[in-house]
Amino acid sequence: MKVKDLPLDDRPREKLLLRGSQSLSDAELLAIILRTGTKGKSVISISQELIAENENLSVLASKHPSHFIKKEGIGKDKAASLLAAFEISRRILSQSKNFSEKKITSPQDIAEMFVPLLKDELKEKFILICLNSANKIIKHEVISIGNLNSSIVHPREIFKAAIENCSASVILMHNHPSGNPEPSSEDISITKKLVEAGKMLDIPVFDHIILAGNNYTSFVEKRLI
Repeated sequence: MKVKDLPLDDRPREKLLLRGSQSLSDAELLAIILRTGTKGKSVISISQELIAENENLSVLASKHPSHFIKKEGIGKDKAASLLAAFEISRRILSQSKNFSEKKITSPQDIAEMFVPLLKDELKEKFILICLNSANKIIKHEVISIGNLNSSIVHPREIFKAAIENCSASVILMHNHPSGNPEPSSEDISITKKLVEAGKMLDIPVFDHIILAGNNYTSFVEKRLI
């Protein structure tokens, strides 16, 4: 089925503008970059083939330009578009490492960093932020993603990642796509368990922050932990 035969809301470009980039599959995102297919294949089919042949986007992004140019339905112009998109992604990731240059002194510091990344996110994400002994971010890692109960994480998931990253301490964070920044009773219960686990492992949990649009709630500021 060609893109023009799909319902308007299911066409990649229209879907992105209507629902946000997070609502698109990897193949749909590639389809927007490639723009057109061939007489025999839709642009989404070509995108699906690229991903299937290369396991995932990370593998695809590491390929030599000739890998794309020889692919039927791509050629030099579309190959250049793909390579430019992958390079932009690499540079964004590289620049995001500047997080580690800033010392974390308050929940506001975390909110300022992560609100732009999560305020339009349609799925709930639970993120672990690993800090070194100077309270600077070593790494942030998504622990779980989902629409319902995604904030249910286990201490082993959190502290396995914290230990692997040699964390001196951690900050927990998740977003509420609903726009309500208030923690649920389950959020509070799980956080208390994680705080206790951190004490036993000598990796303190400094805070748990809930982001909702441009607003946030800090468990420490609310004296919940």
